[in-house]
Amino acid sequence: MKKYLLLICVLMFLASSAFADNVQIKNFAVKENPFGKDELAIVATDTAGVIQEDVNGTFKFSINGFDEDLAFDNGTAFYHRKLNKSSFLYVKHSDEAGSTSTLYYIFKQDNKLTPIRISWIVLIAIPCILILLGYMFRKLIILAVVLFCLFIYFNHHSGLDIGTFFETVFDGVKHLF
Repeated sequence: MKKYLLLICVLMFLASSAFADNVQIKNFAVKENPFGKDELAIVATDTAGVIQEDVNGTFKFSINGFDEDLAFDNGTAFYHRKLNKSSFLYVKHSDEAGSTSTLYYIFKQDNKLTPIRISWIVLIAIPCILILLGYMFRKLIILAVVLFCLFIYFNHHSGLDIGTFFETVFDGVKHLF
């Protein structure tokens, strides 16, 4: 009888762990770390931007191409790399359900970091507008070429390489469908 009771207890334990609630991060936001100077925090949010406080544990992220294991506690993880200047930050989270990625421009002013989310539409719109202006107004073609070169220089100088540019655009188009 004790063997059957032990077997039932083990099966109940395995069944309860098999049906346990698996927490996934579907959306996230990058914010300034209030506890660290020149550091950022990654916050797990829902689609409305409300913090998911049930997210706890270690999750894999790719930040600017480097794999990081971030420890979430009550929906917040701290990224302890210090930022010395304004730059782009490409954050990607992959799990069994798929991947979520976001491009941010981290604007550093004095001792304050301001994350600005960059949409893939903006990344496509700026070069397209410059090409369209140059095509429509032949006299402005030199100005369009100069502005396009400045756009490329600014992106490259701030840490946005061409691979990250296209990956952001492809992820945005992929999530459209």
